[in-house]
Amino acid sequence: LADELERALARQRAELETVRRSVDPAATRGHYDALIGRGDAMRRMLALLDRVAPTPMPVLLQGESGTGKELVARAIHDNSPRAQRPFVAENCGAIPETLLESTLFGHVKGAFTGADRSRAGLFEAADGGTLFLDEIGEMSPAMQSRLLRVLQEGEVRPVGGERVRRVDVRVVAATHRDLPEMVSRGAFREDLYYRLAVVELTVPPLRDRRDDVPVLLDHFRRRYAARFDLADVRFSDALVTALTARSWPGNVRELENAMERGVALARGDRVELEDL
Repeated sequence: LADELERALARQRAELETVRRSVDPAATRGHYDALIGRGDAMRRMLALLDRVAPTPMPVLLQGESGTGKELVARAIHDNSPRAQRPFVAENCGAIPETLLESTLFGHVKGAFTGADRSRAGLFEAADGGTLFLDEIGEMSPAMQSRLLRVLQEGEVRPVGGERVRRVDVRVVAATHRDLPEMVSRGAFREDLYYRLAVVELTVPPLRDRRDDVPVLLDHFRRRYAARFDLADVRFSDALVTALTARSWPGNVRELENAMERGVALARGDRVELEDL
């Protein structure tokens, strides 16, 4: 019985390795190696990415924190005609409003205290490529108006400047907020929402991707074993079973943090449930 169980586990590991290394060519045309997992929820998302990525359309990514929206945005860029041009990412909720305008649109020398030289903004840095704006729902109404104008006109005016500059940028925005609900109560501009959400794509939470958890575990096991200079490390069957059943409110980010901790604190070459 033990030999039979060992053979079954060996077959499962081989199948997981095959899934980890391959993408079904019949299901997708693009390359999505950074998006780990090929369960039903991921396949549905990748099928839509295949149709969206080659187009110039703006994309709005909806999804909970930690689901990997920036990885999806980069996959859209990498599978588009803009792949050889810049991919620039910024978290709109991490920058004070007073700095966000100059960060996105640039400023001229002397535009404000501390502006000792002119600086190009992220729209210019992403010219010809893709600009990923994370947490777009955190943007103030005033900044929403300025962003809408840039998207409509394809021009940016640096803070303190008089001349506008043409830019060719594909915008991929992301949020964990319910933007239609924000629109209904006047917290987000309706015209900007429709400008950004030409295509809406939902990145599934990890609790809806339980069949991907073993593959993600294997991916992070390899990553952190290499980072901590370990020859090899394995996860016990009890650990894999428990982690697959967990709801993971922090999604893939939470799972990755747990795997880093587990591999770092493992006794020997095997991570047990109690190590977490």
